[in-house]
Order: sequence, then structure tokens, then C-alpha cells
Amino acid sequence: MMAFRSLHQIRALHRTAQISESSHLLGSSRSYASGISTVPELYCRNKGHGALPWTFGSSITLRSAMAVELPIFLNDTRLLSTQVKAPAQARQMGALKVAMLSPGFIYEPYTTREKISFLKRWFTRSGWRRTKEDIVLELKSAYAITKLRKKGYSKNLFYKEAIQLYKEINTLMANGDKNSLRKAVTEKMFSELKNEIKQRDSIWNKVYWEMVEPVVKIRTLRARLIGVDRNDLEKVFIQLTLEFLTKQKFEAYDSNGSIVSGDKSKEVLVRDIWVFEKSLFHDKAFWRLCGRISL
Repeated sequence: MMAFRSLHQIRALHRTAQISESSHLLGSSRSYASGISTVPELYCRNKGHGALPWTFGSSITLRSAMAVELPIFLNDTRLLSTQVKAPAQARQMGALKVAMLSPGFIYEPYTTREKISFLKRWFTRSGWRRTKEDIVLELKSAYAITKLRKKGYSKNLFYKEAIQLYKEINTLMANGDKNSLRKAVTEKMFSELKNEIKQRDSIWNKVYWEMVEPVVKIRTLRARLIGVDRNDLEKVFIQLTLEFLTKQKFEAYDSNGSIVSGDKSKEVLVRDIWVFEKSLFHDKAFWRLCGRISL
């Protein structure tokens, strides 16, 4: 009887979240969302932190009290999105400039979901409640990806661009090239990375970093939309959370050129979770790194 009532609850949730392209969305969610699946624990750089291998800082998971839930309606249906106020500087500069500025935080940072047994999922109240939560997570990612596809998004092309960005940002960090780094990351992220470089340079004189290609694995864990104008639902940013599994080489040197950390003759398997962001309301917008997540 409990399962029968819960089944009606799931159907009610589905009716509430009806979207015109529902069949297409659910197909996409299997590829892009991560509400139900969990990520296995692998070798991670600076375990317990999200910092790069040559830094000593903690994870840069950007959060903000700016985020507020906004019921967005389309054909009387609540879409799964978020509304935030644009930064004060952006509001003063006008709509054209807003598109080039980041909201400055990660909306709903990705976390792994605890596995539950089949019996608990389908025959307990807590299991059905968890199933509803998983469906909502799936729908949010599916809707965001569908919105992005209308702007010409291709998963394969984006993955190539993301891998190139991943390699470029790590290389710029290793070289301490802050001027070039500024163009590849958001304003908030640049401030964090600049501090990491400064901290690293106080300990090591030089570092060597290399990514061994091809990438072992790349996949999308989560997709989210962030609105910046309550009166214009087209003014949104999208954030895609990607998992990178790569083989890397690293070595650090002191002022005398002696090796003080790492060994570039050895390949290390590294797992990173990065969040990329892009404005969907500006033709010249491009993907930038807006944060990293540590699990």
C-alpha cells in the first residue's frame, strides 16, 4: 500500500515538472545528469582538497548567499532554474557587460549520492523520498542541457574545448602566467588562483607539469542554470560540472634547481571535478572555469 501511494506521488511530481520535450529531456539526463549514479573514489591530487598539485590551498568550492530559488513558469509549469541578482558592478555597466561577468559562485555544487538498496528505495518512505529527489536532480540537468542545445551545443565539441581549457589552465598555473590565466577563468576564480600562485612561489622556485594524452575519462556530472534578470528569462548563465580523469607528470624545484617534490618520470592518475560557466545571452560569450569541487 505504501508503494502504491508513493507511486502516485512520483506521478504527481512528473506532472508538475512536465516540459514540452520531456521524452528528449529524460533521454539526455541519462547522459548528463548524476542524480542517481555515484563516482568511485580514485587517486586525487592533495587528497581532501581541490587545489592544484603545486598549491597548498583548500578546495575552491564557490558558494554565495546571493542564490535564491525562483519559480520560473512556462506554460504554467515550474522550470528548474535559479534567479540571482547580478553583481552591482554589472548592473551599473548595463546588459551588454553583464553577459561577460560571472555570478561569482557555483549553484548547487555537485556531491556524491549515497547508494541505497533496491528494497529500501522502492519499499520505504525514505526510499521513495530519495527517488523523488533524484528525479528532480535529473530534470534540472536535463532542462539545462536542452536549453544549451538550442544555442548550438555539441557534447563532443564541448569536451574537446573543455580538455583544452583544462590543459591550458594547468599549464598557465605551472608557469605562473597570471595575465593569460585571467582570460580563461572567472573574476572570482582568478582571485583565488592568483593567491595560490603567490603561495606556491613562496615555497618553490619552479614547477614542471604535463598532462599525458589522451584523457583517460571525461564526463558531465551536473548542469545548472542561473538567471540574472527576473524580467528576462533568457538572461541566464549555465554551469557544467565535469569530471576529468587524467594521467599527469609533476615536479617542483627550489632556487638551486634541485627537485624538492614530485617525479616527472612517473605518471600519476589524477581525478579533478571542475565547473565551467558560460553566458547564454551574449553571442561572443565563451566557456571559463568558475570553480573546482573536492569530494
